[in-house]
Amino acid sequence: MQIFYTKNFKRKLQHLPVKLQAKFITQLNLLLDNPRQSTLKVHPLKGNLAGLRAFSVTGDCRVVYKIQKPDTIILIDIGSHSQVY
Repeated sequence: MQIFYTKNFKRKLQHLPVKLQAKFITQLNLLLDNPRQSTLKVHPLKGNLAGLRAFSVTGDCRVVYKIQKPDTIILIDIGSHSQVY
């Protein structure tokens, strides 16, 4: 699986606390191993974010991403629920 990051995503990830960055890596690995893992709460987005998907890092931290091809994910945004939606 190939993973790409937008500049915005990289910038926001770097500004997160180290513990949250580590949790993101754990959750990303879960997504790669099993996209249907219930703890990720993966869901398609609607409205102006239609065509994108999101998964949970923590209770309030979300990652917005796009599946480009069956083997390619583009990470678009990370932050609190109110920041990314």
